[in-house]
Amino acid sequence: MTPEEQAGVAVFLVVAIGVFVAAASSLLRTAVRRLRGNPTALGPVERRIQKAVYSLAAFGALCVLYGWKVEPYRLTVTTLRVETPKVAGAPLRVVLLSDTHCDTEGRLEGRIPPAAAALRPDLIVFAGDSLNEAAALPRFKALMAELSKVAPVYAVSGNWDAWFWSKLDLYGGTGVRLLDNEALDLTVRGTKLRLLGLPADEGFSGKRLFARADPKSLSVALHHYPDEVYQAADAGVDLYLAGHTHGGQVALPFYGALVTLSRWGKRFEAGRYQVGPTTLYVNRGIGMEGGHAPRVRFWAAPELTLIELASPISPSP
Repeated sequence: MTPEEQAGVAVFLVVAIGVFVAAASSLLRTAVRRLRGNPTALGPVERRIQKAVYSLAAFGALCVLYGWKVEPYRLTVTTLRVETPKVAGAPLRVVLLSDTHCDTEGRLEGRIPPAAAALRPDLIVFAGDSLNEAAALPRFKALMAELSKVAPVYAVSGNWDAWFWSKLDLYGGTGVRLLDNEALDLTVRGTKLRLLGLPADEGFSGKRLFARADPKSLSVALHHYPDEVYQAADAGVDLYLAGHTHGGQVALPFYGALVTLSRWGKRFEAGRYQVGPTTLYVNRGIGMEGGHAPRVRFWAAPELTLIELASPISPSP
């Protein structure tokens, strides 16, 4: 974590724990006084403070319940338009998803293919981090196979894929094309497109791979991390698609992500950014961090992203 993220997490924990401790202490003192048969009336200021503490504690408990039982199951769709003269004809529709982090217990996997199909994509890209546990492999492969029936699917590995699942056949039989540090030339709706797929554990190769961007073709970089966006911009990449941050997974209104685990901290935490000639989009992902991390999402709902690539609209005469 960056120093900014460490400070944000520390402040959040101190405030949250402080509220619950204050509420618990107040309840305990009240119970003790009643057990002793010596209830003491509180003054108006003390009563207001007590009510505020109880209200904050109750609100916090509701937020925890929402983050655990509601938001992880609330699939959202974000649509953005990226204009470029490199689109020769009709607009291209690209659906981006990331960080499925499938567990043995299903969540959104059954809803993603019909949601993607409703967006009428020309291609689908997956920015990595497939599983939280090996036992969820059949669930992940079923999802990828269903997506392949909607449109051609291209994927890169995420850090979890590289660290834990490198010996698993994640995509065999699904129809998904895994891009392993390679440039793939496609023609979609008459537009020449070069898809640059950079695996998570090959970030050091980004400069070399991005240099293969063709100035005459629409270049789209797919990488798990947003961290290499400056290299992509230096190479003139048109569009850079990433995930990894989960939008913080736990975020706060007006502040945003508490933790992104990105080299750049909160600079590219989620959403659209412009870095020189490169449009970056960081998808919030579908699932939640595995291991001992709590399976909660708050203010960072699971996301499918539709990117419409289109020619610039000419101004009216």
